[in-house]
Amino acid sequence: MTSDVPPKRSRAENVYQALRDAILEQNLKPGTKLSEDVIAGEFKVSRTSVRAALQQLRGDGLVDHQANRGAFVAEPSAENARDIFSLRRMLESEVIRRLAGNLKPDDVKRLRKHVEQEERARPVNGPLSIRLAGEFHILLAELTGSQVLTRFVSETVSRSSLILARFARLHSSECAVDEHVRIIAALQAGDASTAEALMLHHLESVAVRADLRAPNSDGDTAAILKRYARALPT
Repeated sequence: MTSDVPPKRSRAENVYQALRDAILEQNLKPGTKLSEDVIAGEFKVSRTSVRAALQQLRGDGLVDHQANRGAFVAEPSAENARDIFSLRRMLESEVIRRLAGNLKPDDVKRLRKHVEQEERARPVNGPLSIRLAGEFHILLAELTGSQVLTRFVSETVSRSSLILARFARLHSSECAVDEHVRIIAALQAGDASTAEALMLHHLESVAVRADLRAPNSDGDTAAILKRYARALPT
């Protein structure tokens, strides 16, 4: 008999997940210094655990390490932004082609449950809404069953969040939720052409939110981390 209780995460995994959420929710902005001492203090873990978490984030493309300066939230350039959005269009078109007409009832339930979470978060928790909007695309990739495709989609979605955090105008999650609902319906109906057109239009809408003239804003890193530390399971 198997248990539905997820395995307990290590301290490093907890820190990794919390930092990843803070970055994807755009609370830790591109260019923010990630001090090992500050992180270790807020999460009450060793610097060894912090280094392991930062290394994993670096592998995800979310953190850069600068010699003699330490770790910083990755700061994508405008050129990188164009490449990422171009790559996302190719990858997610492939996801759509693989899923159209092949969604199982349980797959549809998972997608609809996720959209319901987006709906609930939208009016009350903007940062969570932003992260959930990106994770919808990662869930679609997971449903293809391809680990390689999922890994690449996950990385480009994460990098897109950094791009939007640095360059975007005001985020509008309401249209994203509506577009996600229509994509699910087209996939369930097996209408690959409509689903792909909806996805490409959706990704283009995400891309045009970027305003390359928008300045980056700084926040109190310790105060931000404190909120995520308090939310960790005990």
